[in-house]
Amino acid sequence: MTKMRIGLIGTGPWAEGTQAPALASHPAVEFTGVWGRRPEAAGGLAAAHGIKAYDDVDALIEASDAVAFALPPDVQAPLAARAAAAGRHLLLDKPVATTVAGAREVVAAAEGTGVASVVFCTLRFAADTAPWIAEQAAADGWFTARAQWLGSLFAEGSTSPYAASPWRREKGGLWDVGPHVLSVLLPVLGDVTELTALRGPADTVHLALRHASGASSTATLSLSAPHEASGAAIELLGERGSVIMPGWGDAIGSFRSAVDALIESARGGDAHACDVRFGLRITEILAEAESVTEGRLL
Repeated sequence: MTKMRIGLIGTGPWAEGTQAPALASHPAVEFTGVWGRRPEAAGGLAAAHGIKAYDDVDALIEASDAVAFALPPDVQAPLAARAAAAGRHLLLDKPVATTVAGAREVVAAAEGTGVASVVFCTLRFAADTAPWIAEQAAADGWFTARAQWLGSLFAEGSTSPYAASPWRREKGGLWDVGPHVLSVLLPVLGDVTELTALRGPADTVHLALRHASGASSTATLSLSAPHEASGAAIELLGERGSVIMPGWGDAIGSFRSAVDALIESARGGDAHACDVRFGLRITEILAEAESVTEGRLL
């Protein structure tokens, strides 16, 4: 079967450590090249994988069947809409955008040309968590759930390369780790029908959600927890008692699974459950939560 030509837009630590290695090692992918806002970084990443560094993003889009993104969300959105309008399939990072208008622009472009799309919410593609989510989504009788995702990105002494990310500094845990939590809760408990939110220490946000199934959930999200308090867990409670999400790892393998999903969707014509429309719904929920914490009305 002909390989899918996939180009990469973005050159930061996520692109360098996850997307590029996954694309370079995927047997069904021809890694067509990379473009970034920093030409020197694009050149270094291209040299590491024996691919072409493009100085024109439209030339990379033209040379590809699909485009993978490793960019800040509000830089990603207009470029993704541009790629979709050119008929290129989309492998997006989460969140799709931090504005509803931005996410809707991508959805409109993808629907306009009928391209396939996948949003890389890691837990939906990781080897241990993906089947666990599917199993819980197929079960009935959930009563409530609680999630806690405490990162220490901005804690004192942090050495994470992502600590220098301006958009994470501005938007915090709600927008960075919130999509991970929602990517689990929505398929299991149903869409969010009502929410409230309040601020905690630093960038911490506490969410309380009501779901279409009648179940409720809570989530605590932060990038500023002390190192000793950091960690992530999601627990579902219902007729089967307490069920805890397994751990996960291997981001490269998870991204390769997302590539598999995009190829299958593009060739089979069926939309993936974690597509750009799902990404839009996550943006809508997080934007509403943000408005509540800031005392604004959407």
